[in-house]
Amino acid sequence: MRAVVFEEFGGPEVLEVQEVPEPQAGPGQVRIKVRAAGVNPIDFKVRRGWTKGFIDPVLPAVPGLEVAGVVDQVGEGAEFAVGDEVAGWSDGGSYAEYAIAGNVARKPAGVSWEQAAGVPVAGETAQRVLDLLGVKSGETILIHGAAGAVGSVAVQLAKTAGLTVVGTASTANHDYLRSLGAVPVEYGEGLLERVRAAAPDGVDAVFDTAGQGGLQESIELRGGTDRIVTIADFAAAELGVTASMAATATPAEVRAALGAQLQAVADGTLTIRVAETFDLADAAKAQELSESGHARGKIVLAL
Repeated sequence: MRAVVFEEFGGPEVLEVQEVPEPQAGPGQVRIKVRAAGVNPIDFKVRRGWTKGFIDPVLPAVPGLEVAGVVDQVGEGAEFAVGDEVAGWSDGGSYAEYAIAGNVARKPAGVSWEQAAGVPVAGETAQRVLDLLGVKSGETILIHGAAGAVGSVAVQLAKTAGLTVVGTASTANHDYLRSLGAVPVEYGEGLLERVRAAAPDGVDAVFDTAGQGGLQESIELRGGTDRIVTIADFAAAELGVTASMAATATPAEVRAALGAQLQAVADGTLTIRVAETFDLADAAKAQELSESGHARGKIVLAL
């Protein structure tokens, strides 16, 4: 099968399409004929070798965590059948014609492959951090990078939970954030004053999805590091800010939440905005866009 592979750590130029053996489903797993694979910031961080000690890929490696497609092989004990349409987390890389997965949920009719591939990581991450922050109805949350894949889902989940949301984004994304119910503010110099003007009663929690500054201002807004969580800023530890990088729920809980979020997309109560779709052969370009931090929504490989 065709798959995107990197044999050494480095820039996007180390990614290349190769012919590799088809994976086989093990106990509790399914093999998926991939229709779409999500592209996430963790993908380029792994490729650059920045996640050693947390994620240590065995080279050569196939990137990709998110997958959506059709089950074509079922391992012992897996609760799916050949032909089921599913989405979830790949166990060995999703930038390929076939992927193995254990944590998947059925894709509802009406949800596109690209949308389905954009739910697992963003949905799990957004809900995990909101739970970690202990947010509740009536509070105000500041979300950095609110127009991105994780940020936009977090905005919607927070609004559904009854929160007021202030979101940082470039001016070009302000109308989009307003459509989701957030109060947009421009990031960069003067951020502190703009957030205070948007939330004169203060912010109760801060969720940083961008990793591009803003933690120091967030600490000043909060009067300390309490109830500030980042998923992207490597300066978190030296600032005393909590970083959350991995799922804390059980696999069964994660699968149940994924199924509910996919259904919410089908029902129109959760929006997954696909920023751009690339062919498998253009995975390097997809990761370049992801690394730029300028994607307006989810980046997806379509097969």
